[in-house]
Amino acid sequence: MVDKIECMYMRNSLFLLIILLFASGCRFFKGDPYRNTTISGTTTIAVDETFRPVIEAEIDLFKGIYGYAEINARYLPENEAFEQLLNDSVQLIIASRRLKADEIATINKRKLFPKELKIATDAIALIVNPSNKDSLLSLKQIRDILGGKISKWNQLNPAYADVPIRVLFDNEKSGIVKYMVDSICHGNFSTTNVSALEYNREVIEYTANHPDVLGFIGTSWIGNRNDSLHLSFHKKIKVVAVSEADVPTYENSYKPYQAYMLDNMYPLTRSIFMINAEPRNGLSSGFASFVASDKGQRIILKSGILPAVAPTRVVNVRPDL
Repeated sequence: MVDKIECMYMRNSLFLLIILLFASGCRFFKGDPYRNTTISGTTTIAVDETFRPVIEAEIDLFKGIYGYAEINARYLPENEAFEQLLNDSVQLIIASRRLKADEIATINKRKLFPKELKIATDAIALIVNPSNKDSLLSLKQIRDILGGKISKWNQLNPAYADVPIRVLFDNEKSGIVKYMVDSICHGNFSTTNVSALEYNREVIEYTANHPDVLGFIGTSWIGNRNDSLHLSFHKKIKVVAVSEADVPTYENSYKPYQAYMLDNMYPLTRSIFMINAEPRNGLSSGFASFVASDKGQRIILKSGILPAVAPTRVVNVRPDL
């Protein structure tokens, strides 16, 4: 009789212990602030849409390695990405510029201290319709086109059609527009014959069907994925070679190949930064570290733009002009 009572007591005690452990375990996992680690959990980031192809590839590989990580990327114009960082909608953005002093001050007020990390060098590619005869432009000519001094194709060459040059950007709030206005045109920018769509992909499609368009897009959008050396571009469009000399020739003009970006021979390049305002080392920080690692940098290398630290293959591409 005593044995039966002891057995019943032990079973009841064990049952009660299991219930208590389960209940306390549920409370622990529900309220644990550290469950979102550098390789697990969920986070949302904002990305300049220009860099979408390479960041999508980075996220796919990261999630393939770390199965418990979920990264939701918002692909936006660069201005909107910064707005989301400043209003605390996201804690990690990928953009083509660093934070300004007033932006840093705004974030610091929340007791957050953002970290900036250069992950790559991007090139802005100029594209035209394949039927367009002009495949060489100088920086001076580009400034004159964007400044309104050159408005027709035959002003570049009398043999070209007497039709307006329609300049097309990906988005009026994009980092490409800001770079061309501030860094190339130094504020001398005319909106005549200039328009913008929403996405880089749309600029490619529109340019492929309109011979009077001069499009501005990110180089990673036009890389030929079947070309492991990145010596060719999207077949729907023609990529313009750009020269720093006033008179462009095949000898002094360059397309946005990695080797020419590395040697600063292609003039329309800019840095890509990851700006991280995460309060502790969570999933956003883990992803930033991954992109800067050897694996992440090799993804950038394969995308056709220039990684910040990984080695670059230098090849002779002059005959392709």
